[in-house]
Amino acid sequence: MTNQIQDDPVRTVTDFRSLLFPEAMTALATTEPPCFHDLGLDQLVQTLTASREEYDLVPIYRTAVRDAAVVEYRQHVYEDLGRPAVHAAVTAFAEQMRLHRVRMVQASKLYAAEQRPFWMLSAMLTYQEAVRSFARDLDAAPIRSDALMRLRDWLEDLVASDAFTRAATDGADIRSRLDGIHLTVRLDGLRVEVAPFADEPDYSAEVEATFARFKQGDVKDHLVHYRDYVDVDRVEEGVLRLVQEENPEVFGALHDYVEGRQKTYLDPTVARVDRELQFFLSYREHMQPMIEDGLSFCMPKVSASKAVSARNTFDLALASRLGSHRASVVTNDFELHDNERLIVVTGANQGGKTTFSRTFGQLHWFAELGLPVPGESASLFLFDELYTHYEQQEDINNLRGKLEDELVRIHDILDAASSDSIVIMNEIFSSTTLDDAVLLGTAVLKRIIQRDILAVCVTFVDEFTSLSDTTVSLVAAVDPAEPTKRTFKLERRPADGLAYALALADKYRLRGPQIVDAIGRPAVATTKAAKATDGESAR
Repeated sequence: MTNQIQDDPVRTVTDFRSLLFPEAMTALATTEPPCFHDLGLDQLVQTLTASREEYDLVPIYRTAVRDAAVVEYRQHVYEDLGRPAVHAAVTAFAEQMRLHRVRMVQASKLYAAEQRPFWMLSAMLTYQEAVRSFARDLDAAPIRSDALMRLRDWLEDLVASDAFTRAATDGADIRSRLDGIHLTVRLDGLRVEVAPFADEPDYSAEVEATFARFKQGDVKDHLVHYRDYVDVDRVEEGVLRLVQEENPEVFGALHDYVEGRQKTYLDPTVARVDRELQFFLSYREHMQPMIEDGLSFCMPKVSASKAVSARNTFDLALASRLGSHRASVVTNDFELHDNERLIVVTGANQGGKTTFSRTFGQLHWFAELGLPVPGESASLFLFDELYTHYEQQEDINNLRGKLEDELVRIHDILDAASSDSIVIMNEIFSSTTLDDAVLLGTAVLKRIIQRDILAVCVTFVDEFTSLSDTTVSLVAAVDPAEPTKRTFKLERRPADGLAYALALADKYRLRGPQIVDAIGRPAVATTKAAKATDGESAR
């Protein structure tokens, strides 16, 4: 299959469509995926795309693709961009394309209609040079990815086509003829005369040489410095109009050139490549400072296997927010074997459990984008949908209580999820009693287990860790010498039964320092704490 060059009925070029999709292109997401906010991906994508609004990269980041061939296709492009020569070629192309857009936008904003064709011509010539230079640089670069090799061949055919060659030659000829126009402007009071330049002598050099002998030290600069904005004033507009009248042939050719090509000169594939390259560059630019600070990234292995794992991974959104302190990020490991499907995370509050759940989701999302993920190594699952259930504030508009709302949301997830989905739940049923949490949570997790869904559940209920042999228990560890100090490391071991006890102790201020502090308070405060404790014991 081939692509046909625009305006050229004969010449065809190597088949190439996109750096993101090797074959048929997938429609990009038009709305934010529901899981983005829970996983911190909304703020992360905002950071990744902040300096590149003109490329509209957000829809690309929002569109995960469940296709191993597409993922591998993108991974190889990303790896090629790590080669200095390839990176230099891409950044030079991007800068020229940006300059081309700036000039075209400038043309649309000019007040004087006489100026616009010249700026449009300048933009078109910049675009043509960008394409030619990019083709030449890619030909000399050590590229290995299928995508960039196909792009290189496609560009080679494009710049050699009759349509492109003719447009570049005609445009350069018009620009050369415009540069060759010389004129004389005579000012007589308020009268301005414009005439062709007739080889009048230029005395400026002689005058400067004559007075140079009188120069003593630094002198005041009397040279006229022109404005740095491009709009002309009324006098300059009149001069430009007279110049056009004196040179009707070349200005006519300029007008015909830009009018005939302004809607078709920009090849849609070139524009698409310019945008797609920024997708890869934006992630690389964001990741590089973290690598310099000692954090690891790897290209994950993606497959239909649910035996997932990652080594020394971390929450990318958290690392981004930490800025210069990101080197302090604590990394964790996880690994599922054979028929293991459900990771249940328990342990002390504020111990890194929720952070791990976000990390698990982020890894899988970025893996399906074809990008590196945090960690020294990773093997991840190609999911069809990623569902999350995190605590939300009550919505007075739906007239549901917190528990009812939670049940409705979980029901919707289970109703939509397939065996190829990923489900991540954080602190489910924490608003109810322990007995009810065990009852409801067990029913939900057993349904997930029966449907062979890959899932993570962060909970204070230790009973969930032993529901079946498909369940893996991770515990948020504390410093053995100082139990109140979190290590933010997750250990693969049976739950120790302290998660709910610690949650209750925190809720009713029954930790050692809290009790000591309460003893020194008025008796009424101590009595209230005692009543609360008695009530909980009775329950």
